[in-house]
Amino acid sequence: MTTAGSASAEPADQADVAALIPIVRRIVMARVGQHPSAEDLVQETLVRVLAASSRIEPGMLEPYAIVTARNVIASMWRDKDRGERNLHRVVDLRPAPEPDEELLAAEMQSAVARALERLSDSERATLLAHEVTGEDTRSLAAKTGLSAGAVAAQLNRTRARLRVEYLLAVDNVEPPSERCRPVLLALSSGDRRRQREVNAASHVLECPMCSRLCQPLMDRGHQREDEVRVPIRTDADVVAARRAAREIAGRLSFSRTDLTVIATAVSEVTRNIVRFAGSGEVVVEIVEADRRGVQVVARDSGQGIPDVDAAVTDGYSTYNGLGLGLPGARRLMDEFAVVSEPGRGTTVTMTKWCRD
Repeated sequence: MTTAGSASAEPADQADVAALIPIVRRIVMARVGQHPSAEDLVQETLVRVLAASSRIEPGMLEPYAIVTARNVIASMWRDKDRGERNLHRVVDLRPAPEPDEELLAAEMQSAVARALERLSDSERATLLAHEVTGEDTRSLAAKTGLSAGAVAAQLNRTRARLRVEYLLAVDNVEPPSERCRPVLLALSSGDRRRQREVNAASHVLECPMCSRLCQPLMDRGHQREDEVRVPIRTDADVVAARRAAREIAGRLSFSRTDLTVIATAVSEVTRNIVRFAGSGEVVVEIVEADRRGVQVVARDSGQGIPDVDAAVTDGYSTYNGLGLGLPGARRLMDEFAVVSEPGRGTTVTMTKWCRD
């Protein structure tokens, strides 16, 4: 396993990149106005400039950024025009088939019944008493000898387990390993401590079944308002990740320039996941230490980076593994660390702190 880290980014590099943002934004706004994709065009331009920065002569960074912005905008309009011209070829005018509602309802009912069978007798009785007959936690506590809080906690655990068993029953599958159910249960309950104990993040990346089931479980589970998780598989996920990073960071006192810097760094590391690892996950969350900031953790289960120290060095570029955007992302963030194990994957952790 190899690691590399940086306590702080290079101030001069941040200043160079930050200086480009207003220029690029003015060019984009002049040509597309308040188009919904305007901010994405700004970030796409910065990503391309960062990728080419080692090849740009001193003093030519600004002209290169201007030309790149114009090319990115022109490319967007060409794609839009092409899509409009070919729209008639992809529109299916045939009426949608009527869903077999009775069959669907029967399948769902069967899945719920099988999921309930997986619960213990006491779990099933308490859950049905609360959900079906409407008994409150206080009356259930009196029957079981527990406190109302303990009953509420038990109900939450039971619901989390029921969600897992229901999804397994719907897919008509059994977990391929003993690790699967503990991982899925930890995700369903939103228990972050338990997720760390069972190493849920690593398992989800390695297990196709758990990777497929984890998203609906997390969508239904208890979600934190200061955190967002984005599965990364396609270029569309790269856009979703950087928008999520802007949204989370926007809750703090970051400047508009810093928000763009954060989104650009996220775009770089997620683009590498798509290009070199195929799939992974990005977690963006608000962190508090002596000050507040945003932490981004990008994980994948790809082939790993043979030489991490080289991969985070300015000017490094390879198409044989991760590394193309790491030097650029490292320059943009205040803290940056990479942990990689050949054949097992890579984790990039980076943080941006509020200036105040």
